Amino acid sequence: MAKKKVVLREELERQRDEIARQRNEIIESIEYAGMIQKSLLPRRKLLEPYFPEHFILYLPRNIVSGDLYWFVPRGERLYFAVADCTGHGVPGALMSILGLSFLNEIVNSREHLQANRILNLLREMVMKALHQTGENTEASDGMDIALCIYDRNSRVLQYAGANNPLYIIRGDVAIEYKPDRMPIGISGVEERPFSNHYIELFPGDWLYLFTDGYVDQFGGPRGKKYKYDPFKALLIAISHEPASRQRERLEKEFLHWKGEYPQVDDILVMGMKVP
Repeated sequence: MAKKKVVLREELERQRDEIARQRNEIIESIEYAGMIQKSLLPRRKLLEPYFPEHFILYLPRNIVSGDLYWFVPRGERLYFAVADCTGHGVPGALMSILGLSFLNEIVNSREHLQANRILNLLREMVMKALHQTGENTEASDGMDIALCIYDRNSRVLQYAGANNPLYIIRGDVAIEYKPDRMPIGISGVEERPFSNHYIELFPGDWLYLFTDGYVDQFGGPRGKKYKYDPFKALLIAISHEPASRQRERLEKEFLHWKGEYPQVDDILVMGMKVP
């Protein structure tokens, strides 16, 4: 009997060590994937010549993220976006890489597109890549996105959104531009062209693009969601501070609100001051 117990203990230890080894391999693989994903995102040096005052708060829920930010300069036109892909972790990361690839392909193969036209093309490419035709058995993967084109000559910003809004803080006033209530990808709503907004910008305006992870985070004394109105008020309160300080305060407020609650989604907020 004692011998059987020893054999059983040794087998359990072997299984435990094998599980630990496999777990470590998976974590190392995902961490490496996270490094690859981050290398595909725009570097801050790319934004600095155009928006010297800017910040990016990027807090994946897991090692890799389903949120993405994108920035491409083309002469006097600046293309940039923030998107939230279906899911988080590895599935979300795969969708984010697909989204980055498609956005780059669209702007590199065409000139002087409107913001809403880019979203229309992006939706077509996502649906084609995922073989989405509207059947009930299909995956409804896709993304929500706020996409902008800024013409530095005319100082006019184009904005188009799929479920993701745009906030502009001017002085102590928050101006919200609402998105179309449909995603990039197949959905239950009637498919129609995305809307395009033309917005005159002024020096000192702050642009904020973000995903819904921040506002949907549970926390506080009653375990409720943070929500949009407090988030907008927070942006107004910090908009007079330098970009680095804004990022710091956003992260501190998020961690304070979250407290002991688990992070429910990826977090992404991008802020840029119009020079």
